[in-house]
Amino acid sequence: MCHRYIAFDVETPNYANNRISALGITVVENGRLTESFYSLVNPEAQFAPFHMELTGITPDMVKNQPTFGDLWHTIEPILHSGLLVAHNAPFDMAVLAKCLRDYGITWCANVPYVCTCQISRRLLPQLPNHRLDTLCRYFHLNLHHHRADSDSQACAEILLRHLRSGAYLSPFIRTYDMIHICTAKSSGFGWNCGSAQ
Repeated sequence: MCHRYIAFDVETPNYANNRISALGITVVENGRLTESFYSLVNPEAQFAPFHMELTGITPDMVKNQPTFGDLWHTIEPILHSGLLVAHNAPFDMAVLAKCLRDYGITWCANVPYVCTCQISRRLLPQLPNHRLDTLCRYFHLNLHHHRADSDSQACAEILLRHLRSGAYLSPFIRTYDMIHICTAKSSGFGWNCGSAQ
């Protein structure tokens, strides 16, 4: 079983969800948080008022920030170094896949991941819902919601709480088809890199 987990969170500028305006990554290794990464991202796209209000990110804030293409050489080694984790992971995985497609970047065709929302639904059925803020209140974690660095750290902390309680992640591992932008029907635990997108 993997002992290095890459919790990540993306914020998007509009309803297309094919661009990133902020990215947060928190690494869990050997049972503790070991490193983190955060950046605002110039999405090279229009911002919707709803998304600006939700995330607090405006066009002026990102106009001089790196694009996804600029950041990829920095974040790819981190994302590829462990099992990806996100809260409502199919959303974050889809945004990542769409960015890779739209920027013409070839990565892995199939990527294993786990979703802390799905894990929490199974392990904490007594909660009224399994939103990130609800789980943070339950676990007494600090959260600045819809800020990618805070959300990725909260996701990592929730994963750690489940691991420390004795949870096995194997039943929750899914494979994301990065080419067709959907969760694959069968689970897979390895990386399939080098396929064209």
